[in-house]
Amino acid sequence: MRAIGIVLAGGNNHRMRELSQKRAVCAMPVAGSYRSIDFTLSNMTNSHIQKVAVLTQYNARSLNEHLSSSKWWDFGRKQGGLYVLTPTVTSDNSNWYRGTADAIYQNLSFLKNSHEPYVVVASGDCVYKMDFNRLLEYHIEKKADITIVCREMEPGTEVERFGTIRMNEDYRVEEYEEKPLQAKTNTVSCGIYVLRRRQLIEMIEKCAEEDRYDFVRDVLIRYRGLKRIFGYKIRDYWRNIASVEDYFQTNMDFLKPEIRKYFFNEYPDIYSKVDDLPPAKYNVGSRVRNSLVSSGCIINGEVENSVIFKNSYIGNNCVIRNSIILNNVYIGDNSYIDNCIVESRGTICVNSRFVGESGKIRIVVEKNERYTM
Repeated sequence: MRAIGIVLAGGNNHRMRELSQKRAVCAMPVAGSYRSIDFTLSNMTNSHIQKVAVLTQYNARSLNEHLSSSKWWDFGRKQGGLYVLTPTVTSDNSNWYRGTADAIYQNLSFLKNSHEPYVVVASGDCVYKMDFNRLLEYHIEKKADITIVCREMEPGTEVERFGTIRMNEDYRVEEYEEKPLQAKTNTVSCGIYVLRRRQLIEMIEKCAEEDRYDFVRDVLIRYRGLKRIFGYKIRDYWRNIASVEDYFQTNMDFLKPEIRKYFFNEYPDIYSKVDDLPPAKYNVGSRVRNSLVSSGCIINGEVENSVIFKNSYIGNNCVIRNSIILNNVYIGDNSYIDNCIVESRGTICVNSRFVGESGKIRIVVEKNERYTM
């Protein structure tokens, strides 16, 4: 493909509450065996984008560890490959990334040293499948300066959390509002953009000259009337992990057979780093209904409508309902957990009870006494 990829993975989101205190949002576990950034990286490699830069910053240890080997996404190659770019102290700059545009500016040499004519810029905290070749063909056909991937959200969605787009009959963007107080449309930006590499360099350098740091506010919105900006509508599954509720619902969606079939059985595939773990073990007396249980888990109790991530232990007479149990969690005997997210590496003592009241998702963070001296 005649494009390079840039994955924006450095931001923090306070709406994730305690979940983002350990890791970047792009490293959040999804669907039992994946991280949220796996979906964007898989889409890039499936679209034959051979050179991809991931811009990391906030709480990046877990994310950098996940990206330590590029072979899982087929980026282990002599030409191109996967580049993990963090803020770097240089003779000209010693700042952290002050925004998405500034993150690209601090790594402008990556763009200048490339030769592909186009750039696909994507967020790393979305769950979706997409062929970027079709997006690029659409971009060229429309003779667009910038193309924004967008989606019409279902009624009842809180679209004010996103950037909203209004287009004319030719799909040219006429209005773009970032997180409006009151949305005028339910078409939102998916955080995926395509534009010419030289043009991106010019725009980012202009932003830096004027001390502007945000890609959406200082590029997309500012150039709306000067550039040909078009929207590319998608209708397939797409979710942004922007809050605890979004994260919970995204994982619950994978309990639906049609969603699992779409992501796990239909081409193209989604790839992730593989851990050498034994299959899940279901001991005598365990009962599991409508749940995803990952490798390395040992189940002794009852699990229903839940997602159990890798290496977790569910004790005797435990009841886990409508919950997400993250990696390496030990749940003691006779515990009851309902409508909760249990943080990774937690130890839940015997006879514990955690319930998310009034329909709210409760985050359980327990001190891990298994690893203390």
